[in-house]
Parts: sequence; C-alpha cells; structure tokens
Amino acid sequence: MADENEPLRDIDLPPTDALLRDDVKRLGALVGEILAEQVSPAFLAEVEALRVASIRRREAGAPIEDVSARLQGLPLDQAELLVRAFASYFQAVNLAERVHRIRRRRDYQRLGQAPQPGGLEDSLRALRDEGVPVQDVAALLPRLRIEPVFTAHPTEAVRRALLEKESEVVRCLVEDIDRGLTPQERRADVERMRLALTASWQTDETPPEKPTVADEFEHVAYYLSDVLYRVLPVFHEVFEDALRSVYGSAPDELPPLLGFGSWVGGDMDGNPNVGAATIAATLAGQRALVLGNYRRELAKLADVLSQTEGRVGIDPALRTRADDYAHRFPDAAEAIKARHADMPYRRFLTLVAARVEATAADAPGAYADAGEFLADLRLVETSLARHRGEHAGGFAVRRLLRRVQAFGFHLAALDLRQESSQHDAALAALLGDPEFPARPWADRAQRLRDLVAGTDPAPRPDAADAARVLDVFRTVAGALPRYGARAIGAYIISMSRSAADALAVLALARLGGCLDANGAVPLDVAPLFETVDDLDAAAATLRSLFADPVYREHLRERGDRQVVMLGYSDSAKDGGLVASRWALQQTQVALTALAAEAGVRIAFFHGRGGSLSRGGGKTGRAVVAAPRGSVDGYLRLTEQGEVIHRKYGIRALALRNLEQATGAVLRATLRPRKPEPREAAWREMAAAIAGAARAHYRGLVYDTEGFVGYFRAATPIDVIERLRIGSRPSKRGNAGGVSSLRAIPWVFAWSQNRCGLTAWLGVGTGLAQGIERFGHAAVAEMARDWPFFATLVDDVEMVLAKSDLGIFERYSRLAGDDHGRFFPGIAAEFERTRDTILALKGTTQLLEGDFRLRQSIRLRNPYVDPLSLLQVDLLARWRAAGRPEDALFHALVTTVNGIAAGVQNTG
Repeated sequence: MADENEPLRDIDLPPTDALLRDDVKRLGALVGEILAEQVSPAFLAEVEALRVASIRRREAGAPIEDVSARLQGLPLDQAELLVRAFASYFQAVNLAERVHRIRRRRDYQRLGQAPQPGGLEDSLRALRDEGVPVQDVAALLPRLRIEPVFTAHPTEAVRRALLEKESEVVRCLVEDIDRGLTPQERRADVERMRLALTASWQTDETPPEKPTVADEFEHVAYYLSDVLYRVLPVFHEVFEDALRSVYGSAPDELPPLLGFGSWVGGDMDGNPNVGAATIAATLAGQRALVLGNYRRELAKLADVLSQTEGRVGIDPALRTRADDYAHRFPDAAEAIKARHADMPYRRFLTLVAARVEATAADAPGAYADAGEFLADLRLVETSLARHRGEHAGGFAVRRLLRRVQAFGFHLAALDLRQESSQHDAALAALLGDPEFPARPWADRAQRLRDLVAGTDPAPRPDAADAARVLDVFRTVAGALPRYGARAIGAYIISMSRSAADALAVLALARLGGCLDANGAVPLDVAPLFETVDDLDAAAATLRSLFADPVYREHLRERGDRQVVMLGYSDSAKDGGLVASRWALQQTQVALTALAAEAGVRIAFFHGRGGSLSRGGGKTGRAVVAAPRGSVDGYLRLTEQGEVIHRKYGIRALALRNLEQATGAVLRATLRPRKPEPREAAWREMAAAIAGAARAHYRGLVYDTEGFVGYFRAATPIDVIERLRIGSRPSKRGNAGGVSSLRAIPWVFAWSQNRCGLTAWLGVGTGLAQGIERFGHAAVAEMARDWPFFATLVDDVEMVLAKSDLGIFERYSRLAGDDHGRFFPGIAAEFERTRDTILALKGTTQLLEGDFRLRQSIRLRNPYVDPLSLLQVDLLARWRAAGRPEDALFHALVTTVNGIAAGVQNTG
C-alpha cells in the first residue's frame, strides 16, 4: 500500500505508539498482498480507492457520494469480497491494538518506575497511601471474589478455527513485540502470519447452520479451558508480588480469588432449545474439558519431577498413597517404565493421572470429588517443601493446585435462568388451578409456603405441563453429588416482580426432589429485576422475602447471603440509558441498606452487555462509581458478545482485565468514596434529568405511532432476526413491537446503522432540562465531581463519537416517507446531546480527553464506512426482492459481521 494513502499519516501518535504504527502497517501490507493473490491486483486497487475516498470524506470533508457511488449495484460476489477485504483490514488493526496493550504493559514492568494504572500494584499503592494497613487487606481476602460469567448472547461469535488462526498472528507479533528478532526470524514470522491470514480468508466467518447450544458451549469453552485455565495461577502470583512490593509481605497462600460462570446450556429464558438435557450435557462437557486439562498437566509435571531415590527424601504419606494407587490401578502401574521405578514423584503422578482418567470415565477408583484430587497434590507439595524441592517443582505443583481450587471438576458454575411465568404455568398444572398465575401474590405466596413445607396435599408431580420445569430440578439434584456444589451457580428468575416468584422456585425444587442432606434447596435463588419499574419495586420485593419465614430459613441455609441480579439491558430498552442507570443506582442503594437492616449480605450480579445501552463500558470505573457499600468485596458480572473476545481472547489481556476488575473492587471495598455533602442535591438533579430523559425516550420509542415501522425500515433488524449467531429466538413470544424484542437485537440494530440511538436518545433533552432547572454550573459540577454521573456522561460521549449521522441518514431514507417524519427529530436530539456534553465538559470535540480512543475510532472509520454504505445498498436490493435467503442475504450477513467487528461495543 502506498504511503500517501496510509490512514495514519495525519494522525499524531505519541512516541509510545510508534511500534503500533509499525504493526498496523506490517499487517495492512500483508493483507493487501493476500487480497492481490487471492482475488486480483485490480481488486486490491479498488479496495484502496474506496479506502482513500472514505478517508477524504472523514479528513477533508469530501461528499459521502464519493464513497457510496462506488458501491451502488455491485455484483454480489464483488460486494461480498469487498466486505471481507475491509473486515480483514480492521481485524489487523484490532490485533495490532491488542498486542500494543501487551507492549504497554511490558513497558511499565520493564521500566519499573511506576505501576501500570489500574493494575493490582497501582490499586494497592493507592490504598496504602490512603492509610489502609496490610491487616485490612488481609482481612478482606477470604471474601474477595471476582466472577465473570460468560453468556450465550453472541453478536460476534468468531468460529473456533478463526480464533486459533488469530492466536497464531498474535503469537508472532508478541514474539517480536520489542523488535528483538533477527531478520531471518522476522521473515519466518511473516510467513506464519501470512499462512494464518490466508487460511482465515479462505474460511467462512459463519457456519452454514444456526449454532446449537453445543456449538455455543464450544465457543465459550475456548476461553475457559484454553485462556483462563492458563491465566488463573498467574493472576494469583501477580497479586502476591504486588502485595510484597507495596506492603513488604504476602500471605503464605492467597485464598481462591477468582471464579467463573456460564449461562451456556442453562439459560432457559425464552429459549426452547435449553432444558434438562442441555444442562446435563453442559455439565458433562465442562467436566470432560477440565479433567482433560488436568491429565495433560499431570503428564508434564511427571516429566518435571524426575527426582530419584537416594538423591532426595520422600514423605512416607506420599509413598504409602502411591503404593495404594499401584494396587488400585495395576495396569497403570505396570505401564510405568522400569527406568522410572526410582522416580517416586513421577510414579505417583502417573498413578494420580490414572485416577483422574478413571474419574472421567466413571470407572472404579474414581475420585469422589475435587477435594480428594487436591489432597493428592498437597502430598506432593508438602513432600517437595520438606525435602529441598521448593525450586525443583514446587512452583509448577502450586500452579496446578490453584487451578484445581478454582475449576474443581466443574470448570465453571452453570447458572440456570427461567422466566417467572414458566414457573407459574408449571405450578398451575401441578396444583390443578389454571387461575393460579393471576391470583394476588399474597395468596400465591401462602400456597407456595405450604408446598415448600410439604403440607399442601394438592400437587400432582406427574402433571405433563410441568414435566419440563421439574426435569430441570431433577437433573440438578442428580448433578450436584457428581460435579460438586460449585457446579451450579445461581438460579435466576427473570421478570421477578414479587416475593412469590422466589418462593415458586423453592416449591418447584422441592417437588422435583432437589434437596440437600438437610432437606434444604441447595440453590441460590436470584431475582432478576429488569425494567425500570421492576428496579423501583425491588426493595419492596426483597423486604417481603426477608420477612417471609420460609424464605428466611432458606437464606439461613445459604449463609444469609442473597444474590440479586440487576438487568442493564431491558431497563435501558424500557426507559433509556439515563433512567436505567439512575434506577440501577437507586436500587443498589436501597437494597444495600435493606440487607444491612435484615442482617443479610447482598451479592449483586450485574447483567451487563457489550454496548453502553446494555451496561457496557469500563468495568473498573463502574465499580468505583457504584454506591458506597454495594460492592463489599464481590463482583459478579456477565461477559458476552464481542466483549468476551476482546477481553479474554489473549492471555495477557485477560490477565489485565482481571487485574483491573480486582483492583477496582479492592478500592471500592476498602476505601469507598467519602460521604459527599453535595450528593443529596445531586440526587435530586439526577432524578429530574432521568425523568425528563425517560419521557423523551419513551415518547418516541413507545408512544409515537409508526415508530416501530420506521425502526424496522431504518435498521437491518430484519437481517439480524435471521442471523445464525445464537440458539435463542430474537423475540419473547410472537408479539410484535419493541416490547417483545430482546435487548440484544434492539441495540445491535441501532449500532449497525451507526446511529447508536439506544445510548443517547433522551440524554440531551434530560440534560438540557436539568440545566434549565438547576443551572449550567451545577450540572457541570455534578458531571465533573460525582463518579456516577461522570461515568454516565463519558459513556454517552463515547457512543456519540462512534456514531455517524451522515451514514445513518442513508439508512433512514430506506424508510421512505417516514424518513422525513422521524429523522429530523432524531438528528436534533443527537446534536442536542453532543452540544450539551461538550458544553458541560468545556471541550470542543468529542473524546478530547481520551486521545487513544479518539484515534482508535479515527483509524477504523475508513474501513467501516464503506461496509455501512454497502449494507444500505444491499438492504434496499434484498427487501425489493422479497427478502429471500439467497446469495444476497449471505452478502448482507457478511456486512453485519464486518460492521460489528469494526464498531465494537455493539451487542
């Protein structure tokens, strides 16, 4: 590619980013060579011409027609090739930026002058400087818990084959991260990258069939078993190093600080493909994966621990256990080579591996649970420590110990989720009372208490209409002894609106035989409050539950700990971003106080998505901005869509993200923000702004006739609804309108057309009315000094910077006459939001204070803009043809995938 066309030429990058520039140019040149080889030099020239036209539009104000005119009416094969070409270019940009994040981390570590901001050492230093003694940190550690939960909500589900090729490119870039390779080594790496990128070009991005739950499991399992399995012990080592660096000491052994969860195979809400069978299959699959990892690691350990008799001593307990296992597993003992007979650790670990293999096969001699396996590893650790083996294998053994502590025999806790109406329908069948779901909640609650107590004579466990629900609880009852108590996470009730919804789970679990040895239901029942109204009513619901003697007894059995899930997605779809964030903030304040009053520890589970409209954004900032006392050493949040790939696709970045989340939890727990005398006034202002923003948002989305038709015409929602990217339907039920549409396709559609409406609609109106009522200075002070509101304003600013009303107008024109009816008002609200935020911040351009993000967006736009304009043309052609599922549709799907990867924060 010619230098004069290089999109970086007008972008002033700091010296620290010079190598990023080099990586982008290297990968871009390689992609260009591949396009010329795989398609033709003429095709590469056309791609370059489009890119230059796009840059001129962005940088020199050239008309958008200069780009769109080149894309009108292209043959489908040419259109799809162009989409894939541009997607390949910003895939290269994405990879280069991710590797540069690793480079920046290494720079901080190598220079050793100051820790990287947001990391564990930086957080601990800040705490120390604020007067937090090491004793307070040590006291928090036993209850410190960070739990990312991976969900089956893909808006960018990268095929595993492509993930592996991406990883190969990353490895090559990392090997030469500081330009330390020889010319010959660099040439070899270029060929490795060429191979990976060329093979990726020849691989379809999407499978030919809609993914099954098993496919979704395979996708999430990549991150759990390939990335996080490796990262977990490193995280604990980094934490120990940070404690020693800051405080001069660390505990002999940190408690397990990380856990991982998954919804894949357990999220039944609106998904008929998920139920008892997928729960059983997922639990078995996770167990097989983690046991396979253990077997491989034991084999490596056996090679490392080659100590021989006579050179070192061995604890008698280990020798006795090895003899016992030789008796139990004679085939494995006989297979040990004679020349290894004098290597006691190798012999023992070979026999331990045989027992793990027996566990995987459910054969005689299997481990009863992960605790027994852990005890065997402790024997090795202790024997090494007592016989000068600390530096002859102790480190490697401790890494495996860490993994077993976290992953057990289950790999990740499988959450279960079901909508409350499904429970009510099952209970109606079991009780022979069709009117049960419609009865007042107090009447239902009393009947449910009798069911939990076993005193209601009416239930019919053989009722066919309840079989699907009861089978879930029967499956869980059979799974817990096999997989361990940590194998099942929370049981989440979507659309929770009363105490009866939680009691219904206890009643159904008892009827399904899901009870522990004490006769208690062994599940954390977690109500999910999703809409703004449900969030507002959450305190009343929890107060009723805490006052209910049956439920309170259940809580006592669960350690007086109540899990509450907060829904970011549906609340924002319901009332807009400001109303959603405000309702979530108020709910956390109210429930934290209520739990303290009731003597219950509240554990908030944040149902966040990738986009800002669904709770996305920087996790660390969100944690620090949370209400005082609401974090309390615990962070559980969903990770989904393209966020999983961006945060956990590379080990070094997964480690960085876990560090940032943990550092934020440490700060929010040990040194929460001091009471702020201005906060009472700020709350009044925020409530007024949220109310005005919600009224404007709902006035357009829900109350304006014809808006749903405009939405369906001005976005590619009709394509998204047919995408083969998830096993669940895009809607709840068969009703039409925005209300029935799930939050993911709703947000996804508005990000595809570059409008971003779901994040900023109503924000400008709310802020303007707030300024009119309270004054510009007061609102600006709140936006500067209150972390909650500052984070909200920053998040909206980011979406505005990624939006493009010029491109959105092209989509809007697809709506015909409705374009003139709706577009001017939408554009006016966008401009009002942008201008108000700039005025509040005292800046002249969006993201003026975030140089890196501003330049990252600027770097991607020349690649994404042609995809958007091509999608508009293809949409018009597809709809005119009657929306067939043919080559035209396939080309459209390619544009959807490409734009999602380029824009990011989409779903």
